[in-house]
Amino acid sequence: MRADARRNLDALVDAARQVFADQGVDAPAKVIADLAGVGVGTLYRHFPQRSDLVVAVFQQAVEECADAAADLADHHAPDDALALWLQRFTGFVATKRGLAAALQSGDPAFEGLHPWFIGRLGGALTGLLDAASAAGTIRNDIDATQLLRAVADLCHGAPTTEQSQQLVGLLVDGLRWRASV
Repeated sequence: MRADARRNLDALVDAARQVFADQGVDAPAKVIADLAGVGVGTLYRHFPQRSDLVVAVFQQAVEECADAAADLADHHAPDDALALWLQRFTGFVATKRGLAAALQSGDPAFEGLHPWFIGRLGGALTGLLDAASAAGTIRNDIDATQLLRAVADLCHGAPTTEQSQQLVGLLVDGLRWRASV
């Protein structure tokens, strides 16, 4: 891909992420294109269907969240890295409520995203869980997929991101209960 085309693609995904967060996934294409500094034709050249853009935004956010696990593990104690990552994941879930509805719309473009999402984030979380469990700072009977689901459920039940983060903080305290250290 040419450098200018790559810049346009990145600008479109970044703009869509911002617009989707502010106005939802049904926001006008022109708003996204204008924010990206490109024409609507460029948007449709890169993303012929709205679902293509939704998938790109979702995948970028998942990748960023998953990639943060390694950085946190490198710079924090295992249980702190886990807690910080779960708070990051909480922010991800809380800001993706509109995307979640689109992803559950039955559009065939979204079919493979859920297993990919669980695999990518579950893998990142498993590494953090294993390290904290090996350090003896959290319980050793935690499953990454169940924990992802628990955090998502807490986020969907809370009216604000701050309340979601408080609830997840309580959940993390529960992970530390019965730890060997």
